[in-house]
Amino acid sequence: MKFALGALLLAAPASAKIYFKDTFDNKDAWTTSVFTGKSKSDMGEWTLDAGKWHGSSTDTALKTSEDAKFYGISAPLTSPLSNKGKDLVIQYQVKHEQNLDCGGAYIKLLPGGSKFPTSTFGGDTLYSIMFGPDICGSGTRRTHVIFNYGEKDDNKLIKKDVKVETDQLSHLYTLHVKPDNTFEVLIDNKSVRAGSLESSFDFLLPKEIADPSKSKPDDWVDERKIPDPEDKKPEGYDDIPPEIPDPEAKKPDDWDDEDDGEWEAPVMPNPDYKGTWKPAMIDNPDYKGEWVHPMIPNPDYTPDENLHARCEECTHIGFELWQVTAGSSFDNIIVTDSLEEAQQFAEETFFKIQDKEKKMFEDIMEKEREEAAREAEEAAAKAKFEADMDEEEEEHDEL
Repeated sequence: MKFALGALLLAAPASAKIYFKDTFDNKDAWTTSVFTGKSKSDMGEWTLDAGKWHGSSTDTALKTSEDAKFYGISAPLTSPLSNKGKDLVIQYQVKHEQNLDCGGAYIKLLPGGSKFPTSTFGGDTLYSIMFGPDICGSGTRRTHVIFNYGEKDDNKLIKKDVKVETDQLSHLYTLHVKPDNTFEVLIDNKSVRAGSLESSFDFLLPKEIADPSKSKPDDWVDERKIPDPEDKKPEGYDDIPPEIPDPEAKKPDDWDDEDDGEWEAPVMPNPDYKGTWKPAMIDNPDYKGEWVHPMIPNPDYTPDENLHARCEECTHIGFELWQVTAGSSFDNIIVTDSLEEAQQFAEETFFKIQDKEKKMFEDIMEKEREEAAREAEEAAAKAKFEADMDEEEEEHDEL
């Protein structure tokens, strides 16, 4: 699914509220942090950089710059955010120029207000929503969608992983949480996952449970196949040995029975041996199928009409990451109560530079391939020249 941007722009409501927006012309709104239990030397430096390939050299983004470091940075929203009864849209742009091997690139919405731990904000800080890419080798490749829920502040992960882009170009990630308790994840304005919050996350207890008063009857037959009672083992079946002397083997001419002992031919697998005899299996005439435990309504199940309201009072936004290889950049963040507003912002930013960035990337990659080919050719020519020189020196020495 892909939205028609033009139609969305025409429909963009004037009443849309924007809680945060940043194109990273500077970092003035943001404060870096040192995680609890870490020192300043463990933390990587955030820089502003347009990158090696871009849509404009003046279009800078927030970028990780040091390998094998933790990264923490946060900013206050323009006003406290409560999404009860209304839409919530989180959208931002991510680029992994370094071809990310292992590291996070997700963003968080957090509560805290005046007590938010700006200087120590990190992985232990309570958050309301976590959204965005996480990549580590081939085993971890997902777009996180995690909501904090419940009296115990449990972080609920989406049940089925959401795809993630792993190339070196910019991609736009959008999370839309709706007041009808559904959600949608879009990448580059294309829907990659949508559904109900209740069925996609383990927020609530199940609506039904197995009836504790019921159990499988003792006489229930759930064996599909049984041994054929008419099948009999052939006479002499057990007399067939698994190995026999190799009929092709010959006693060596120099074999001395007196010195070497009596010669015995080596053994080989017996082609007539069929293993331990087992009767043929037939359909069980008494088979009743797999027993299904009867279900009853769960007396402890309580519906929640406000599953969507994951921000009761979010006040901050932030990144807290670990990256083995630095070089990820983040840009064009918007938090709003209007998908149309977010799409309009995407049209003004991401979609404006997308084709230019891709063309620049392809040109740079082609130039690097040509340079690598040239260097390989020069290395081969040098090796041949040195080999020829060595051969001439050997011929000269022989003279």
